[in-house]
Amino acid sequence: MSGTSTAAARCRREAGPGARRWLVLVVLCASLLLVAVDATVLHVAVPAVTEDLGPSAIELLWIVDAYPLVCASLLILFGTLGDRVGRRRILLLGYGLFGIASGLAACADDPGVLIAARALLGVGGAMIMPATLSILRQVFPDRRERALAIGIWSAVAAVGAAVGPLLGGFLLEHFWWGSVFLVNIPLMLVSLPVGRWLLPESTGERDGPWDVAGALMAAAGLFGAVLGVKRLGGGTSPLDPWTAGPLLLGGALLFAFVRRQRRRKHPLVDLGMFGRPAFSTSVGCIVLAMLALVGLELIAAQYLQLVLGLSPLQTGMRLLPLTVAAMTAGLVGAHLLRRFGPRRMVSLGFCLTAGAVVLLTAMGHHDRPFLLLTGFVLLGFGLETTLFGAYESMLSEAPADRAGGAAAIGETSYQLGAGIGIALLGSVMNAAYAPGLASVPGVPASASAAAGHSLGEAYEVAGRLGGASGEALRQAARDCFVHGLHVTLLVSAGLLLAGAAMALRLPRSMESAEPAEPSAAVPAGAGAVPPAADGRVDVPAPREATAEVRA
Repeated sequence: MSGTSTAAARCRREAGPGARRWLVLVVLCASLLLVAVDATVLHVAVPAVTEDLGPSAIELLWIVDAYPLVCASLLILFGTLGDRVGRRRILLLGYGLFGIASGLAACADDPGVLIAARALLGVGGAMIMPATLSILRQVFPDRRERALAIGIWSAVAAVGAAVGPLLGGFLLEHFWWGSVFLVNIPLMLVSLPVGRWLLPESTGERDGPWDVAGALMAAAGLFGAVLGVKRLGGGTSPLDPWTAGPLLLGGALLFAFVRRQRRRKHPLVDLGMFGRPAFSTSVGCIVLAMLALVGLELIAAQYLQLVLGLSPLQTGMRLLPLTVAAMTAGLVGAHLLRRFGPRRMVSLGFCLTAGAVVLLTAMGHHDRPFLLLTGFVLLGFGLETTLFGAYESMLSEAPADRAGGAAAIGETSYQLGAGIGIALLGSVMNAAYAPGLASVPGVPASASAAAGHSLGEAYEVAGRLGGASGEALRQAARDCFVHGLHVTLLVSAGLLLAGAAMALRLPRSMESAEPAEPSAAVPAGAGAVPPAADGRVDVPAPREATAEVRA
């Protein structure tokens, strides 16, 4: 009788985490939603912050950029630290810091205080983001279920990016600008006890000391690289000392970091993962997909407002189908992955996105709502399909004990792709836009030169000129912007097709390294693909099967 009771208790302990894994996913998605919303919620509050605090141009830039800069630079540090000291522990610390920083930001009465609070929010975000993916990797060892979980996770990320400006706009209509930060605090107060009770703790291998110097080197290198890329995206010259300096220093530190990791017996980041085609290809696909998405969203928003004359709210509504399509792709991504496999799914996603981009070259001076709707839907679905397949392949390829480091690499690739996209496509746009305004008939040369910086500045100069000269400059600037938009879209299409070719290195299908456990069954129709290998199973998978997965 005692043996039966002991066996039953053991079964309950083993089944418990599995029975709660979907609740764990809810907690992880709530964490991700909070971080994603906070990345964009401040954008609509910038005018109110400017009016209240009176920051200088440099201070305003840092108020906006401190969060993504700090977050991107610390992802590897906290991702690998979570592998050492516990992923849940880092996640809960991130919750607490995020709540404290939100309160500090809401009460800031000085630009410097707000910048510091935004930087602390970035530290909290860097703790939260890789931990969500690495815990997800542990909680869902069955690859079929993990694919569905990643689909839900990525759909939530798409929702968060879109909800941020809408939530910020709603709060600003009823409260002061600090309310956009205060909404984080109740969520953190709930997430801390729920996460402590529900989330499982896990660590990776603890062989050798944690490489503190390497972690700081990676953080400083990423900070310099991302800062330089962001300044390039803002239109500064590559020869500007505050652009070239961070880029060169960041590149040198990252090069030294890679050399250091290759020499160490117990490296901070297992660079050997990049020797696996599936992992390195997935990271490259994430960079290219984000490069296209962020750059195109930025230019599309300018086109809708400055060329078509839509209001910010109307612009957000026009871009909403892109988000809805991305959500849909995330939710059906697991089914598509089982049916087509990583190689065809990611490659087709890139091709679909390239087709959408080429379709959008038909945009002109007049509003074509159906064309824009079709293009944005295809763009959102194609890019999210690509990101889903790449993230799933990357996470499944990484060893379970290195899940935090792998997740950090994926999130860093995401952030770098976004920064490079703004810089690269912004530079292409400016190169195609400015020459057409070098000499506008009837417009003074100084006014034409000032109008060549951006379409917004061109409208301001045209307004000051007035009369026929102002109207001529306005029309010329609009023509040049549409021309630059078409060139930028074609360059994006070329990059996306390069991504489709790169994706051909991914595996053809969702291979498996171990048989499915009866308790890991999935609903009927979910496919017959057994789960991927996980480093924490009691019975290790055969060596041949594991090698097949990583091929």
